[in-house]
Amino acid sequence: MQYRVDPKSGNKLSVLGFGCMRFPRGISIDFAKSEKLVLDAIERGVNYFDTAYVYGGSEDTLGEILYKNNVREKIFLATKLPHGKCKTYEDFDRLFNEQLRRLKTDYIDYYLIHNLPDMAAWNAVSAVGLEKWLAEKKTSGQIRHVGFSFHGTQAAFMELLDVYPWEFCQIQYNYMNETYQAGRLGLQKAHEKGLPVIIMEPLLGGRLASGVPKKAVKLFGEANPDLTPAAWAMKWLWNQPEVTVVLSGMNASEQLDDNISTAENAIVDSLADSELAVFRKVKAVFEESYKVPCTGCNYCMPCPKNVNIPGCFAAYNASYANGFVTGMTQYLTSTDALHSSGGMRVTNCANCGACVKKCPQHINIPLELGNVKKRLEPFWFGAALKIAGQMTGGKQ
Repeated sequence: MQYRVDPKSGNKLSVLGFGCMRFPRGISIDFAKSEKLVLDAIERGVNYFDTAYVYGGSEDTLGEILYKNNVREKIFLATKLPHGKCKTYEDFDRLFNEQLRRLKTDYIDYYLIHNLPDMAAWNAVSAVGLEKWLAEKKTSGQIRHVGFSFHGTQAAFMELLDVYPWEFCQIQYNYMNETYQAGRLGLQKAHEKGLPVIIMEPLLGGRLASGVPKKAVKLFGEANPDLTPAAWAMKWLWNQPEVTVVLSGMNASEQLDDNISTAENAIVDSLADSELAVFRKVKAVFEESYKVPCTGCNYCMPCPKNVNIPGCFAAYNASYANGFVTGMTQYLTSTDALHSSGGMRVTNCANCGACVKKCPQHINIPLELGNVKKRLEPFWFGAALKIAGQMTGGKQ
């Protein structure tokens, strides 16, 4: 494993971090599979683990794994404060103490204000006493380092960097998002201020791994057949010295193996001009194929009308990137379309807009769901569902 130094603390952080939002799941988190992945990652040198209060079951699972196996002191633990839930000063302690209980620890190494989008949000939480509370927790040693995660405009990110003596930050960044949100300019500004920068969504919710258009996969393969599309994406990030840790939401041993193999060469390797040219070609292919910039983070869920919003967008994008039949098949499966109630299809959308304010990508979800409906529920769709239901003894 390769490590990069946090210039604020001197901590040596593994270039590959474990993002715990996407632990293996069935109906709920699969503890045994998650435990195996976490322990394997630690054994192989990963020492930065990221979770959050709102990642359902993630803090509890990670805390139990660390406690049960007595490995808490081997890692740097990061979690996040849901600032929108902080209406009074007492809320800070109430939420933080619950996180300590879930994580079975008495301190947090890297504590983030979760999804701080702009100055208005900062001013609101500051008015409740956030800075005083953080100072108290730092003095007590319960919080070692304070940072923020970000999903907003580049201008807002630049402002937020200067409002508090941050010790690190976390941004969405990948070869498809070079100018999106904080972007490369935000990364460079944070680095100039001496902040370690943690990268989230390096694979855009898996789209840069398993969702790469066939034409782009061919471009990567022709350039280096030994690298997976995911490895290419990670190498692009580690090629930049301003990047400290790249988080990956690994939920299978194959993903862990691939990422660790790439991470082991993160510093000794660098991308040649010819390889950088491949990324420019791949980006052009993506821009032709993908229509909605959904990362599958599920912040928009649950939908009041039971629409599987991320599933609908994934199928819609797949219908362009991987072919209409593939996209339609994915849509039918992910929305349980044969169910008599309409399942989780776009047809259930009431345009209430509840999802829009939750989306960190600022997608106009009702509008885009309308586009999904036009493509994946054409005029013959209803009749086809009825026939399919009759043929399979289904639920229509």
